[in-house]
Amino acid sequence: MKLIIAANWKMHKTAAATAAFCQALRRDEALFEGVDVLVCPPFTSLPAASAGLEGSTIKIGAQNMHSEEKGAYTGEIAAAMLVEFGVRYVIIGHSERRHLMGETDQQVSLKVRAALATGLQPILCLGETESEREQGQTAAVIKRQLTAALEGLAAKDLLSLVVAYEPVWAIGTGKAASADDAEDAAALVYRLAAEHFGAESAKGLRVQYGGSVKAENIGSYMALPSVSGALVGGASLEAESFSALIQAARKAVLH
Repeated sequence: MKLIIAANWKMHKTAAATAAFCQALRRDEALFEGVDVLVCPPFTSLPAASAGLEGSTIKIGAQNMHSEEKGAYTGEIAAAMLVEFGVRYVIIGHSERRHLMGETDQQVSLKVRAALATGLQPILCLGETESEREQGQTAAVIKRQLTAALEGLAAKDLLSLVVAYEPVWAIGTGKAASADDAEDAAALVYRLAAEHFGAESAKGLRVQYGGSVKAENIGSYMALPSVSGALVGGASLEAESFSALIQAARKAVLH
């Protein structure tokens, strides 16, 4: 299955910084063959990313969206507004949205459906907190979050859905999940998808790992049978380190 490596910049980079990053990353584009690479800048930098990546195989993602097409939702962004700037993917349900902004499983589910209806490919984030992990609730949390997100979807939607397993305790902490933990979580995602839509349809799903991933450890995750990519935070903020990570991921799969 084709790898998908996504850069989640969070609240980093102005439009000018985004343009410079895209220019630098494109120099290594030939080295990314066979990998779906995308950058997810802040909303204000989407026009710069769109211009900087025009004609490139590197795709653009957004970090969030609203579930409604339009309306009195001050400060929010609709799916059609993202599509206008060439956005192909959208991160939905990131732990920082869930835990800092109070997004519920139900809100995440509505966003997933709205993204798919507009032709965007959702990157659905799942993951447990440190306390949930210590209490042995990892599988229960993943099941709850994924089951809610799959509600109302059809089997064909799995071809457009990406699931990112991001244990909350590993995001930005320098503590990455073990390869065994990542494989267990990704395999569980596939089993749950198969229960809902059948094993054949579940094969169309791609599962990423995210959480303190970098060039030095990416190979151990890409070698896992159930992991097909990574959602990258800090290591994606510099073109050089992000390029190195992509190349390391590609090498791990090819060899």
